[in-house]
Amino acid sequence: MFDLSRAQRIFIAVGYTDLRQGIDGFVTLVQNTFHMNPQTSTLFMFCGRRSDRIKALFWDEDGYILLYKRLETGRYQWPRNEIELKELTMQQFRWLMEGLNIYQKKVIQPIQKQLLY
Repeated sequence: MFDLSRAQRIFIAVGYTDLRQGIDGFVTLVQNTFHMNPQTSTLFMFCGRRSDRIKALFWDEDGYILLYKRLETGRYQWPRNEIELKELTMQQFRWLMEGLNIYQKKVIQPIQKQLLY
């Protein structure tokens, strides 16, 4: 069973990806286009032109897992401005999966505690 907490890093392929590919196609894409090793604890995510479905590739110690999600309504706010991999924080990943933009214009910053004298 896939456990997302095992992913040490999360990358999205910014731009459009042909989602007709299977595991071998995505492995080749990660290796040849992005020059990364897909056999690490990294989740690689891809989105097609429709923006209502994504595929994700993950190495699971003894083989690959290919995840596929199609939204019934709505679209993902997938960045389209370039062709590269972008690393996401867990917060950005949550925003993306909730249908929000990964580049939030207003984020409340935590206040650092000050010592009172």
